[in-house]
Amino acid sequence: MTSTSIIVFGAGGRVGRAITAEAVVRGLSVTAAVREPERHADLAGSQVSLVRCDVTDTAAVAEAAAGHSAAVSSLYRADVPSQDFYRTTTGSLLAGLGRAGVGRLISVGMAATLETSPGVRILDGPDFPADHRAFSLGHATALEVLREAPTTLDWLVATPPMDLGHDGVRTGRYRVGGTELPEGGGHISHADFALAVLDEIERPKHHRTQISVWA
Repeated sequence: MTSTSIIVFGAGGRVGRAITAEAVVRGLSVTAAVREPERHADLAGSQVSLVRCDVTDTAAVAEAAAGHSAAVSSLYRADVPSQDFYRTTTGSLLAGLGRAGVGRLISVGMAATLETSPGVRILDGPDFPADHRAFSLGHATALEVLREAPTTLDWLVATPPMDLGHDGVRTGRYRVGGTELPEGGGHISHADFALAVLDEIERPKHHRTQISVWA
């Protein structure tokens, strides 16, 4: 792999696909890492290598990530307990990327982990839907693992608003904030969110923290 190569774990999802597409537009080499490559054969191309990878397996992460300059994590599983899944995969990414010598990780966060006031997350609110809480706590767990890990990995959790549109156009514009919910809740298209992720790979501005990204 060249110095302008990235690996996208979870490249088969909508956000992962948007990030992969933006990387291709920029002329980067991409490894699209998915659990079931046969379901995502359309991802493969002249700039995209499609590989099978179980992100719960540290050795598999290290093998897939070797030689890349940066990694993106856009993971989702509905068939396993969310907190267990994100705790395991985040730990596996930290260890595997460290073993592979990858220095930068951008993890796609979830809006429910943003704060409505200092120390109060959206998911802590009394009106937050109970059926969304378990999955949201999984993302919160991933963030805790990153914050507490004794690692030199330069990680970043980029968090889109709840209004994340897969059918929105690429405007080429976005805004960045801290851990707080954007005023009015915010919105962004997958394409513009991917733009922010790739900008943080090519021109890093935020390090070992969580940011909100909206249009």
